[in-house]
Amino acid sequence: MTFVAHPRIAPDTVEERGYQTRMVESCLRANTLLILPTGLGKTIIAVRVAAEYLGTGKVLLLAPTKPLVEQHADAFSSLLREAEVGVLNGGVKGERRASMIESSDLVISTPQTINNDLDAGRYDLSAFSLVIYDEAHHGRGQYAYSKIAGHVPRSTRSIGMTASPGDRIDSIEELCISLNFKRIDMRTENDPDVSPFVHDTYVNRIEVSLPQDIRDVSALLKVMLDHFYSELCSLGIASNRVQPSKRYLLNIAGDLGAKASSGTANGIVFRGLSVNKTCIQLLEAVNKVESEGMTVLRNYLDRLEAESRQDRGGKAAQAIVRRQEYSAVRTILDRTNVEHPKVSRVMSLVSRTVSANPGSKVLVFAQFRDTCEMLVSKISTIPDARVSMLIGQSKGGLKQREQIALLDRFRTGDSNVLVSTSVGEEGLDVSNTDAVVFYEPVASEIRSIQRRGRTGRKSDGEVYVLIAKDTVDEAIERAAIRKEEDMRANLEKLSDRLGRGMTLGDTGQTRLEGFGERSRSTRCYRSNSRPAFANLCSIPSLPRPLTDWRPPARGWR
Repeated sequence: MTFVAHPRIAPDTVEERGYQTRMVESCLRANTLLILPTGLGKTIIAVRVAAEYLGTGKVLLLAPTKPLVEQHADAFSSLLREAEVGVLNGGVKGERRASMIESSDLVISTPQTINNDLDAGRYDLSAFSLVIYDEAHHGRGQYAYSKIAGHVPRSTRSIGMTASPGDRIDSIEELCISLNFKRIDMRTENDPDVSPFVHDTYVNRIEVSLPQDIRDVSALLKVMLDHFYSELCSLGIASNRVQPSKRYLLNIAGDLGAKASSGTANGIVFRGLSVNKTCIQLLEAVNKVESEGMTVLRNYLDRLEAESRQDRGGKAAQAIVRRQEYSAVRTILDRTNVEHPKVSRVMSLVSRTVSANPGSKVLVFAQFRDTCEMLVSKISTIPDARVSMLIGQSKGGLKQREQIALLDRFRTGDSNVLVSTSVGEEGLDVSNTDAVVFYEPVASEIRSIQRRGRTGRKSDGEVYVLIAKDTVDEAIERAAIRKEEDMRANLEKLSDRLGRGMTLGDTGQTRLEGFGERSRSTRCYRSNSRPAFANLCSIPSLPRPLTDWRPPARGWR
């Protein structure tokens, strides 16, 4: 093995990889957005670029969360020589932060902290020769990355790193304009210089059928939803030609709220606000029982009943709990001991993984905290399973120092099963994870890619996606597949355009220089409900649409 030799990089610590060297060279030539699959060394590239710029000025590294900031601080401190590393966060007083900026060679911080200081005029970025945006796909709209970029001097080099920039060309262009990237450098798992370092990730789709009690509860909730949605249509607020979805109902809520705030609202608007909220709550209940299970629904209905007892703001919930169908739902919940079949599947997957290899680790993702708590309770009964739960800070959750400590225990093997909400999806180094379980699919292609990237880093890994048949799970799965297909196809289109040079937007003067041509990956997907599409593996270019094809992750089969 050959190591990078650089006076600012600790000897024999950074492996020399050709694709990383070429991406470093791209960053030295121009402001560059790096697109590289998770686990292939974006941090190493950032370390190498930082080593080049530390001789000409300070380096600023931005990361979206405190645990990720701490992770970068550990990595950069161990790999760089003769560099004073300063870690900033909102817990340090402003005057002290300004002093740390002055005394540090490399500053690592959340963007909100830096943005607040820049707005307060505590310091500027004139002393910085390099700014690094980790998880750069955040750099759109009003996120702090975009605001900080407005303070970065034009002479300062900027680079961004992400595994998943988004599914639309216009959103990728917006990102590049916002953060002033002039070049995109992309690698996929199939590139010849990358593939020798790739471990396979096998994605398994597991379908489950809902038991009768869950189907009965769902049917009763849908009867109520139909009743209130019909009223919304009769008010002329919704269309009976449109199936109620969360996005559609939220759009209605936004329109009605704007009318109410304008002072021109009538009784129909205010009635519509209440009925629409009732529809949203019922749709949420349907989704929870179908996708999450009885325990999660019970917790949700308990909160709904508490809301209905409020003097103000509880009318929408009151309309639900007064219904005869609601009483029937509660009767079923009180007498049944049925749980969602996904729970037994998760327990089986965890048990099989930790039993087969005592040193193995499993990461289970769930959308809601209630689901995480239920899964922790169930998985804790499995012999050899040492379970931890990673959740965010809100509503009495884990403080970020607690999140960091929990992740350290998972890395060292003190715990071998980590049940996590979305806080565990992005950027965090949980290498050596043998299996990742999606308790439910996620519609975001960015989140789906980030979740899958938690395994297959140091060795082959398994991903299991649990799908409840004939439920919202299937619609969400289709949305994620479509978005990921679109992202890859649009990156290929943008690749071709960038190869000829292009100017972004009417106001953007940045000229992007291209990625090279990239081949479309054609790997297969395992499922317990349909045959593996082995015949597709030899097809060089897949026709579209191909509904049974799944977007590629490393080693799909």
